[in-house]
Amino acid sequence: MQVLKKLSWITLAAALVVLPVQAQSDEFSASFRNTDMNEFIQVVSRNLERTIIVDPEVRGRVNVRSYDVMSREEYYQFFLNVLSVYGYAVIEMDSGTLKIIRDRDAKNAPSQVTEGDEHSGDEWVTRVVPVSNVSVRELAPLLRQLNDQTAGGAVMNYDVSNVIMITGRAANVNRLAEIIRRVDRVGNKDVDIVTLKYASASEMVRIAQSVFVQSGGSTPEMLVPRLVADERTNRVLVSGEERARERVVRLIKQLDQEMETSGNTRVFYLRYAKAEEMVELLRGMTATLIAEEGRAAGGTTGSQTRSRRSGAEISIEAHEPTNALVVTAQPDMLSAIADVVGQLDIRRAQVLVEAIIVEVFEGDGNQFGIQWISEEYGMTQYSGNGMVPLGQLAVAAEQARTQKGSEVTRVDNAGNEYTTREPDKPGDYSLLANLLGSANGLLFGTVKDNWAAVVQAVATNTNSNILSAPSITTLDNQEAVFLVGQEVPIITGGTASSNNSNPFQTVDRQEVGIRLRVTPQVNEGDSVQLMIEQEVSSVAGTTSVDVIFNKRELKTTVLANDGDTIVLGGLIDEDVQESLSRVPVLSRIPILGHLFKSTNVTTRKRNLMVFIRPTIIRDDNTMAGLSRQKYSYIRAQQLVQQERGVSLRSSDVLPVLPEWPEGTPLPERFEELLRERQHESVDERNDN
Repeated sequence: MQVLKKLSWITLAAALVVLPVQAQSDEFSASFRNTDMNEFIQVVSRNLERTIIVDPEVRGRVNVRSYDVMSREEYYQFFLNVLSVYGYAVIEMDSGTLKIIRDRDAKNAPSQVTEGDEHSGDEWVTRVVPVSNVSVRELAPLLRQLNDQTAGGAVMNYDVSNVIMITGRAANVNRLAEIIRRVDRVGNKDVDIVTLKYASASEMVRIAQSVFVQSGGSTPEMLVPRLVADERTNRVLVSGEERARERVVRLIKQLDQEMETSGNTRVFYLRYAKAEEMVELLRGMTATLIAEEGRAAGGTTGSQTRSRRSGAEISIEAHEPTNALVVTAQPDMLSAIADVVGQLDIRRAQVLVEAIIVEVFEGDGNQFGIQWISEEYGMTQYSGNGMVPLGQLAVAAEQARTQKGSEVTRVDNAGNEYTTREPDKPGDYSLLANLLGSANGLLFGTVKDNWAAVVQAVATNTNSNILSAPSITTLDNQEAVFLVGQEVPIITGGTASSNNSNPFQTVDRQEVGIRLRVTPQVNEGDSVQLMIEQEVSSVAGTTSVDVIFNKRELKTTVLANDGDTIVLGGLIDEDVQESLSRVPVLSRIPILGHLFKSTNVTTRKRNLMVFIRPTIIRDDNTMAGLSRQKYSYIRAQQLVQQERGVSLRSSDVLPVLPEWPEGTPLPERFEELLRERQHESVDERNDN
């Protein structure tokens, strides 16, 4: 019993040492000696009347003594300080509950997000600090060196909004926020404008940048000036810190001095324009500027009078081998020329013009006629509409008959008579052959009892479909011509001379086929103005004079959007003709009347349609895509032909274009490659 009483007194004394003494008005004093960490947290939880959740890994012994009386807030900060020393953090939840976890796990915990300095001490908070004048990408690495990252603190930057997010203990977070506030200040980055009198603004910017803006140098970025040339007013704009601006302005004023000579020389290497064409334009421009300066200088007097420049002071020449312009002029005139060259020497758009030409011709004809002849009663004959005349046929038939030789009686010297017979002579078939050669269709006849009749009948049907799809690529405002056809010789003149000693004829050649002449003009946006000349021609036949040509031509100017297909025009020509030759009265007899008439009916219909589609090409990718599409189409046609093979020669291998690799340009010298493959295939067959 006495042992139990002694243990009770010892436990009571230990409790008096461990538990803090709570004074009146919520004042606390605390002394802990070799106290378990969980018991320490339990005591603080009871005194502050707060719910505290402890991580299972929280452990240790607390040794601390406080000689001052603390308020509730001071006592809570004392609790946070003790946990911070032992490597633990307190996370306050929205419900007021406190969680005690390790420092290294606090970065991902749901800590409070604060706006200012309302939190202090060792509270774990997260703060978002906006930055206005410096880059967070450059500032964040410096702040990470000042932050206690080993204790779970973190510094992160968000470049899009130019803000810095800091997580850690409130005292350290407030310290970093104060550093950001002092660093984030607007520098003295005014703009100085330097007006040049003699030098060129663009040339002066180039010199100053080469002196002050050196890549990889040790000069701080804030001391690096920014220079921009205003070529329109020949001024230089300098921005940056005051010290940097002063150095640049001082250098520019020192270099802006009048040259010893009246001009200088500069070479412009053109990338797209032609130097020969640019020379005439620039000479006309400089002549106009010189004339304007002369009129302006005519009213000045005294020291304001400037010497007038003449055309001899400006030299503009073209160097064809390098496609360059060599210009000698005074700086202000040289600057004006450089500005014009820069605006004109640009890449021009290209236009792919694809045309589809469709011509459909249909023709039908029927011809029927009966001709008869009688030696006693007369005849009916129709010589027109392709009929073979019966009268000429009768004469030709008579000439084609064999002429029998006649008997001749003669008397010799002795007075005796004798009879001889001449041999038969062959008939003349030339007229009959000519007539029958011109016959068309069915021709038959009959001869009986001095009556002869010829019946001729023919039906014709003509269908033709001409389809052509020419395409051509040309520069903007550049005429292009596409021709697929032949050159037909035609006689333009001739003479046999007086004694036929030196006869001659002059012959010219005329292009016949499908011709496309187009001049595109790319307008604002995606519209294209096309000046088009479309011609379809062919040889129709010959006459006693010369050749006859068929020609369909179209000239127009249209406006089309990029990639749209438009119809230029259609020509419909329909002709129906009926020709009737007949014998009066007799031809009107029902049924029998057909024996006394000849009928010819023809129908012709022609339809020509032309379609145009322009495609604007502004970059290399579009051009490569179109070229790959056309290349693949031709290769596909060759593959189809290769599968069909060559008739009667199955061992022959047709040539095929190589496959165009994706993303690579057109294969160079692919024709040579094809010939090499053909030789290899021939050698393999010979070896076999």
